[in-house]
Amino acid sequence: MKVLVVVDMQNDFIDGALGTKEAAAIVPKVVEKIQNFDGEILYTRDTHEENYLDTQEGKKLPVAHCIKGTKGWELHPKIEALRKGEPIDKPAFGSPHLGSLLRSMDDEYKSSAKGGIEAITFIGLCTDICVISNAMIAKAFLPEVPIIVDPSCCAGVTPESHKNALEAMKMCQIVCEE
Repeated sequence: MKVLVVVDMQNDFIDGALGTKEAAAIVPKVVEKIQNFDGEILYTRDTHEENYLDTQEGKKLPVAHCIKGTKGWELHPKIEALRKGEPIDKPAFGSPHLGSLLRSMDDEYKSSAKGGIEAITFIGLCTDICVISNAMIAKAFLPEVPIIVDPSCCAGVTPESHKNALEAMKMCQIVCEE
């Protein structure tokens, strides 16, 4: 079984408070990847409360975004239309819950003679913050499962930080597809 993790493809990161042209440009590629993926698909959603600006993250990045229940918090409509399962809401960059869920899925597949998770592919936003954080968590929870990132379906805060994140992940034995 293969797993695709779609990270934070939310309005605020695409065309909202923290949107970029690079993020908007990957939407069609992400839609195509989801439509053609043969395996389980999980979604994460950056989730903040009204007090975001009072949090540690909010003090370092004082731009209110992904406030639960707002349009900016929602997945992009084209992504939402493809979603089947409930997204994993995460109040921080990385999600330990995602790591636990992936390990549970791997154990379940192994016990049902499906052979475990073959590979986990990450796509989404932002390469240099939440994609790298969650890919590293997956690597920590399942060190023998290949962790893959598809750079054509990711965008960083800047093109330079996107490239830097890919290089950092390669150093940690995460496969960055060409």
